[in-house]
Amino acid sequence: MDWLLYISQINWLAVLLAFVASMVIGFVWYLPAVLGNRWMQAIGKTEEDLKNIGGGAGIWLPMMAAAALTAILLEVLAQALGLDNAVAAGLFALVLAVVIRAGGHVIHNGFAGRPVAVTLIDSGHDILAMTVAGVIIGAM
Repeated sequence: MDWLLYISQINWLAVLLAFVASMVIGFVWYLPAVLGNRWMQAIGKTEEDLKNIGGGAGIWLPMMAAAALTAILLEVLAQALGLDNAVAAGLFALVLAVVIRAGGHVIHNGFAGRPVAVTLIDSGHDILAMTVAGVIIGAM
């Protein structure tokens, strides 16, 4: 459990910037004019349907917590593995995103029978957001 030692050395500014970047990327990615309309079409929902889901903080807080924990874990792993530059940490985050995040979308969406477009859009977001987070963490 030596990796736990790295928690005390977390660069919180890097984590915060990686988290904010992830939120901004998600906001832009799912804008109706970017990929939001295509994503809504793929999941069979309208903008009105999504507005009426409700949940508010029950939707946003877990999503934000997951993004924050992802940034923290990337920071800890980058330290533990000696990934001390933007390219190394960004590449590592890219590999993690493709294997773990996109892989999860492929598995779960495949068994759920969701359209491939949902998997591609959601995976693309996760790959970009994690890679940029890794770049930020590695640069700092």
